[in-house]
Amino acid sequence: MKIGIPKEIKIKEKRVSCTPGGARMLVQQGHQVMVQQGAGEGSGFADELYREIGATIVPTAADAWSADMVIKVKEPQPEEYDFLRPNLVLFTYLHLAAEPELTRRLVESRTCGIAYETVEVGHRRPLLEPMSEIAGRMSAIVGAYYLSEARGGKGVLLGGVPGVLPGNVLVLGGGTSGVNAGRTAAGLGAAVTILEVDLERMRFLDLTLEHSASTLYSNEQNLLERLASVDLLIGAVLVPGAAAPKLIRRDMLKMMKPGSVFVDIAIDQGGCAETSRPTSHDDPVYTEHGILHYCVTNMPGAYARTATQALTNATMPYALKLANLGVERALELMPDLRRGLNTYCGSVVYPAVAEANGLPCAQPFGK
Repeated sequence: MKIGIPKEIKIKEKRVSCTPGGARMLVQQGHQVMVQQGAGEGSGFADELYREIGATIVPTAADAWSADMVIKVKEPQPEEYDFLRPNLVLFTYLHLAAEPELTRRLVESRTCGIAYETVEVGHRRPLLEPMSEIAGRMSAIVGAYYLSEARGGKGVLLGGVPGVLPGNVLVLGGGTSGVNAGRTAAGLGAAVTILEVDLERMRFLDLTLEHSASTLYSNEQNLLERLASVDLLIGAVLVPGAAAPKLIRRDMLKMMKPGSVFVDIAIDQGGCAETSRPTSHDDPVYTEHGILHYCVTNMPGAYARTATQALTNATMPYALKLANLGVERALELMPDLRRGLNTYCGSVVYPAVAEANGLPCAQPFGK
């Protein structure tokens, strides 16, 4: 199979979808790997490293996209829509609940779109977890940074100092990103509370965080009672494949003190606040109702080398199955990978994506 690794073109996106080590695995299985020139440089992987393991360096995005399967990091950007076509297998993060135009183009082009974020093993999202871990840890770090008065925040040091109480961090959601946000904020010395609805998950959090963070059942009353004292609010909610629920209304946001910071990790799925809108690493924050909003849609891209290595570790076993078996056979044999299928033969085939975009949901392969 011909496999394309195009250079990412989203703003400040320096990740690449496959390390030289991952490309070596594909080449060793007899596949032709076509890496766009410069694709790995932002993550510290020079073209020569790919050449040494037998990959082909191609000069243009069109060359990389001409492959049978394209492996990416982020969803196709508008400039890449014309590369979508029948019989193309696209393996990447798609987040289609927040991308109606991309959904339409994938359907119209009859592209087979397999989304990392909806691949499911049990209750786990193995291809989403590595980036959720990075985004969660990063949310506490950037939140602490923007709390400084010099960056427009209220001037609260999350860890406090002797004789001064630490800052208060409230995390919405106790999943992978939420627990990593809570752990990192607690490591900075903050007083951390994680809101969660799953009682078993709260027991897990209580054990793993070793009382460095408190858990609280997530309902509107508990949220309202804590907003006035929050310095850093982190949105880490996830409904797989679907638009994020709007847990924070405008009137609720006004309860927070001016200069507080809100980091919305859920912005890839539309964000969990009415005031959330996508931002980029070039212009990451804006202020509404006196609250700094950080809503960067590709947070892990800031740590491109670590993120690229973690992503390749997770995706490569699935990429190898797709390449070795072909898409239909791989999806037939691997139910977890089949749950990643979002668009196929001109239809949306993932229910939450169909609902979010107001489209019918078909059954792949007529089953």
